[in-house]
Amino acid sequence: MTHPDFSFEIAAQTRGLSRVAGIDEVGRGPLAGPVVAAAVVLDPARVPPGMNDSKKLTATRRDALFDQIMRDADVCIAAATVAEIDTHNILRASHIAMVRAIAGLSHTPDHLLIDGNLIPRGITISCEAVIKGDTRSLSISAASIVAKVWRDRHMVDLAQQFPGYGWDKNAGYPTATHKSALINLGLTPHHRRSFKPVHNILYQD
Repeated sequence: MTHPDFSFEIAAQTRGLSRVAGIDEVGRGPLAGPVVAAAVVLDPARVPPGMNDSKKLTATRRDALFDQIMRDADVCIAAATVAEIDTHNILRASHIAMVRAIAGLSHTPDHLLIDGNLIPRGITISCEAVIKGDTRSLSISAASIVAKVWRDRHMVDLAQQFPGYGWDKNAGYPTATHKSALINLGLTPHHRRSFKPVHNILYQD
């Protein structure tokens, strides 16, 4: 099993791009809630051990890593709203969140490592797309962990305001519980009306 390392960051630094940020987003698949992106510039001397793709870590481990990353790195977490997802589309909204996260760092990075195969529109900084980046780059891995923990906590908060959908467990993903609640309880302001299961309930007549 591959583990993320600093090879992408070191390659950029050897080209004179000293401040490298990893960028990742979470929440493209759910039926509810925002899409969330994080940008992280790690301190090479204070990298938490055991980082990996956030989906491969336990919730307890992610929480511990989240605290360490927030303490020791330059981090910005940003979101695109449900309204923005419905207005544009989920891919464009995820890119909007990424651009916001990059802009919110305390210092502008020299180079960006972006998870996936696409570069968001409007980025003028040196950058590269890294496929499966959260398993290959420590900076992207850190961004994936931070974004996931923040979004999961946000969905727990929303679950208290809108009980019955199981968002504290499913984070808005289309589980059986969530889909049956959609039919029985109807839509909330946090549901993505452009997503097919939600759209179908909205226009079932």
